[in-house]
Formats: sequence, C-alpha cells, structure tokens
Amino acid sequence: MKIRFHIPDFWKHWELDLNIIDLLRSEPQLFYDDVEIASCFGCFAPALWNGGRAIGGYTGRAQIDNTIRCFNERGVPLRFTFTNPTLTEEDLSDPFCNHICKAAQNGLNEIICNDPMLEGYIRSTYPDYPLISSTCKGIRDIDGLVVELEKDYKYVVMDYNFNNNLDALARIPEKLRSRIEVLINPYCMPNCQRREEHYRVLGECQRRSSSFSAATAAQLMKSATEFNCPNSGYDFYRITEYPTFVKREYLERYMALGINNFKIEGRTLSLANVLESYVYYMIRPEHRDTVRLRLLTAPPRAPISVCVT
Repeated sequence: MKIRFHIPDFWKHWELDLNIIDLLRSEPQLFYDDVEIASCFGCFAPALWNGGRAIGGYTGRAQIDNTIRCFNERGVPLRFTFTNPTLTEEDLSDPFCNHICKAAQNGLNEIICNDPMLEGYIRSTYPDYPLISSTCKGIRDIDGLVVELEKDYKYVVMDYNFNNNLDALARIPEKLRSRIEVLINPYCMPNCQRREEHYRVLGECQRRSSSFSAATAAQLMKSATEFNCPNSGYDFYRITEYPTFVKREYLERYMALGINNFKIEGRTLSLANVLESYVYYMIRPEHRDTVRLRLLTAPPRAPISVCVT
C-alpha cells in the first residue's frame, strides 16, 4: 500500500513542489518506502471561490495552463481549494473560477468542496472532477464522519481533532476507511473554538481580493493578517507538541487500519516550514540533511509561465 501525500501549494510553493516530485522520480532511495505524492492542492489568485487561506495577486491564462501542464505531465493532480464559506448564488458565475474549471477539467485534477450550493454547481457543470470533502466542514463526531464517507466523494479530509484517536477510527466500517484523508500537521490548536470564524474572515478577505480593486495587496489582506491567531506564527516543530500532530512513525498505525492518504498543511507558510514538513514525513533520516540542502540550493527554474519538463 502506497503512503500517499497531498502537498501544498501550486500557487506559492510550485518550485519546491516540482523539485521534490522530480527528486522522488529520479532518486526514490532517498525517500521512505512506497512514498507517493498524490496531489498538490491550492488555488490560483485571485479566485473568489478559494477558501481556507486567503491569497492575493493575479494569475494569467498562460500561467494557469502551464501550471496545470507542469504538474499533470508528472502524473500529479492539482486540487482546487474551492471552500470559501461566504459564497452566494451570484458567485457561481464568476468568470475567473469558471475558467479555472474549464482549463483543468481532464479527469485527473480534483476539487475540494465545502458548500453544498457550489458543490451542486460543479457536479452539474463540470462532471469530470472528482470531489474531495473539505476538513473545513468541521465534522466532529464519528457518526457524522461515517455519513460523509458514504456520500459520493473521492476522499473525505477528516477533522484534525480525530487525529491519533485510532480507537474511534477503528469503529468506522472497514470499507470506508480507505477514503479517509488525514491532515497530519495541523497548525490550529486542538479544539479551536474560532476556526469557523477564521475561515469566514479569510473568505471575506478573498472576496475583496477577487474584485481587482485598486487597493494594495496589504490592504486587501489586512483582516486576514490581523486576525488574532497566535498559531499563525508557529513553526513546524512547535506544532509537533500538539496531541493532534501525527508523528511519522504513527503513519504505520493508520496504514494498518487501511488509511493511507495524508495531507500536509502549509499553503501560506514559509518555504522553510513547508520544506521541513516534507523532509520529516517523506525523507529517510540518514538523507534529510542532504535533501534539505539540495532543495534549498536547487537552481532556479524557469518561470512557470514558460515551464518546460
């Protein structure tokens, strides 16, 4: 059984991601056995439907097309984080988001969804997309998780508060466990009471960013950056102290239950934090220093708008 990692982020960390994907293909001996990079999740700025994190900037059509090509030619799907909780029916016609869906609808790429209205629109308009149920739903009881797993989703990213509660997960019918995806390095504190509020603040911030206002990026992102969340400044090793952090050696316990999909958080984190999570989870201990240095000193790639594999 492959250990399947879903990594961030084809918008901010595309160069690091392509480098580690290529390293896995060329030198698999540096990695733990059976490691697979199963998808790369994120979104193109300034997509209104984007949620979970707020991103500013603008992506041209050439960059969208070439990002899709660069990852898909390596067999890695892109997963679009369409989980903005502030959407209205009028937002379904957003031209930029619909262009993304049309450009990437090839049966390989996927969509992470959170809102039933947007999910229904995607199922009817872009039926070739496998859908992933988002952890943003915050399903906190096993019965509710089972109900979600029985729906027509490729995977369900479970709430991080279930992490390491293997007794509870063992009560889920065995036939459903293979569709569970585990967010293994959550930066949110356990049982965070403000998570839903934070997602809404980020969603409103994304809405402002998508309007192509003359405001600066800093102004558009002000509410997101000023949200009082101390975890935003934590580094990778600080969160390893949480009981919801899944240690590398614990992955085998999940595999024994038939769970082999693991999501690594880090869309808006620094490159150093994302790199450290990749090295920790994917690289054999005796090669970590070498791989870390190689990835940090890798020659710059051509801009993704002209990326050539």
